[in-house]
Amino acid sequence: MRDLFRPLLALILLLQFCVIPAFGQLKPLDAELTNYTYPFPVSHYPVQAQNQKLKMAYMDVKPQKPSGQTVVLLHGKNFNGAYWEETAKALSNNGYRVIIPDQIGFGKSTKPEYYQYTFQALAMNTKGLLDSLGVKKAAVLGHSMGGMLATRFALMYPSFTEKLILTNPIGLEDWKKWVPYQPIEQWYANELKQTREGIKKYQLQNYYGGQWKPQYDQWVNLLAGWTVGPDYPLIAWNAALTYDMIFTQPVVYEFDQLKMPTLLIIGQRDRTALGKAQASPEAREKLGNYPALGKETAKKIQNAKLVELDNVGHLPHIEAFDRFIKPLLQFLKS
Repeated sequence: MRDLFRPLLALILLLQFCVIPAFGQLKPLDAELTNYTYPFPVSHYPVQAQNQKLKMAYMDVKPQKPSGQTVVLLHGKNFNGAYWEETAKALSNNGYRVIIPDQIGFGKSTKPEYYQYTFQALAMNTKGLLDSLGVKKAAVLGHSMGGMLATRFALMYPSFTEKLILTNPIGLEDWKKWVPYQPIEQWYANELKQTREGIKKYQLQNYYGGQWKPQYDQWVNLLAGWTVGPDYPLIAWNAALTYDMIFTQPVVYEFDQLKMPTLLIIGQRDRTALGKAQASPEAREKLGNYPALGKETAKKIQNAKLVELDNVGHLPHIEAFDRFIKPLLQFLKS
């Protein structure tokens, strides 16, 4: 696998010097974000998996006045644990212990050269981390891809998962029914073409509905910093592997098996759908319809509450924090 990355490394390093002057605030980032500071102290949980030793980064935010309850925050695909900062502070101020892992392949965790990504494997890694920290029960909150992982986690560990919260999760529909399959090599080739302009354009259109604020730049710069860093071929390869995981491992058919109290927080402007650009024009118009998907999913889950946030996109906890945190706290305390 190393031979796959080495031919591209010199090109990536060369491009680094071409791209940086155009974006003065953009700094190269390595695979594990060693020169990027997270909002809380970071620890590492050792993961022995698939004949290799890996490290799973996490933050453990302990409240000054503990309530005895724990909330686990699971990040989306294009993010890491750092974007939960405001949520974690609010939860901690309300007495919750907050545990925020970076999944293998993301953030400050190991980027393996080979790894068979499954939501089951990521759920097991997360459960192992929580066991090591002495956590017996928790509420599990997942955003975007983290919503798919949180669902799989809750299905695998129902007695551990006291409550489930899904914030604009992806996977509310089975995209492979409408989107042609593309091999991992194609996902990889697409990732290698990423630029800061392209990342921002995607987020502007798909996450924020054309409404950009300066504070969103930090999440663009995190991804873009990787593209001009020394390890980007490896990062792109892991991104391709996780795209394949998301596309081929739907959870949509199992929502009716969830028994724990579940909160759906759905930004109504969201239109995210994996591979939408490759779908037919007719299908493209229908995919990622979160107003409809939220209602359909709430009906499938036996004990679900749906909170719809008008004029909010894919990231309620970033775009409309006050409107996000209020129903979350109410649900956790109920």
